[in-house]
Amino acid sequence: MGQDFEQIELQLIQSLNLALHLENETSYTHAFNVQADESGFLFIPRLPASFTVDSALYGKIFAIASALMYPSYTLLKQNGAFFKPMDTGDFHTRRALYFPWVKGIAERLVIDDINDFALQQEEHNLPIMANYKIDIGKVNHLAIAGESGSGKSSFLLYLLYLLKDIGSVSICDPKLDVPSRFARAFDLPLIAPFDVVNKNDFLASVNAELSMHVDMIHERQRELYRNPETEFEHCFIVIDELLALSENVNKAVRDAFQGLLSTIALLGRATRIHLILVSQRFDANALSTSTRDQLNMLVQLGHINNRTVSFLLPDVDVSGIVIPQGIGAGLIQVIDSEHPTQVMPLLTPTFKAKEVL
Repeated sequence: MGQDFEQIELQLIQSLNLALHLENETSYTHAFNVQADESGFLFIPRLPASFTVDSALYGKIFAIASALMYPSYTLLKQNGAFFKPMDTGDFHTRRALYFPWVKGIAERLVIDDINDFALQQEEHNLPIMANYKIDIGKVNHLAIAGESGSGKSSFLLYLLYLLKDIGSVSICDPKLDVPSRFARAFDLPLIAPFDVVNKNDFLASVNAELSMHVDMIHERQRELYRNPETEFEHCFIVIDELLALSENVNKAVRDAFQGLLSTIALLGRATRIHLILVSQRFDANALSTSTRDQLNMLVQLGHINNRTVSFLLPDVDVSGIVIPQGIGAGLIQVIDSEHPTQVMPLLTPTFKAKEVL
């Protein structure tokens, strides 16, 4: 073990001894130990003990260690206690609480020319921060939430610049705002209320477009049945201001809309058809539970507290997370084979573009 991790272990042990208040049990009485490496650290309790090893203890340790390790490491928030078995014959220390981390803190990408930047990316590569990227091929569906002025539109625009070179993009923009102008600049399919003044009629036109994508899913499923090795082009369905789109409309039209979204969410994964949904919040009026459960890239921008994340990240207690400040700051959770169900701080990219949108 390197000297750095020995020092980190010492600092963690000292802080936990002072702050945990474990019924007068400390590392000095051999109640617990700490081990650290590049991937995170282990809190190893010696059991039986006078304290309970549970999610509450996990949360306390997280809060202490998160502040202590900032800015050297960013601890990755878990939905509950993360247990890890220990390779030891000693029954008393055969389990540990695991706290994964990444080196450094959230670092914003600053891009001088977004068009050139997009062309330079490897296939499926989607940089989110200077030290964090994802494989879009492993993202089923994506949601971006945040109040007005939080940076949702800017982050969506950044994604559009990259996604248009990865696959086909169709945009629904009920406010005729920046996404509409982007679609015009790059000649992308667009559904927007140009001549429609009735919200029911507009949502019905959105339903017609979604229905065509459902037909595409069924067609691709049939092709996969004939040839399981078939590779399809990625297809991204972008819906901006989801809550505004579905509020105050006829129940039958809204139910049809939610049903189509649910079908695409459930069946789109294997056929490379993705939803990208943007809304101030994702409550039951904006999105059904069945659709929300299929989202595996979740972005919450703006003010972060347990209330604001309650719809998009309902199982996450945000206490203890060191949240960055500024426009485009928040949290991100990616649930795939490379990113376990963990939440980390986010700073969305800033960029310059040739187009005036």
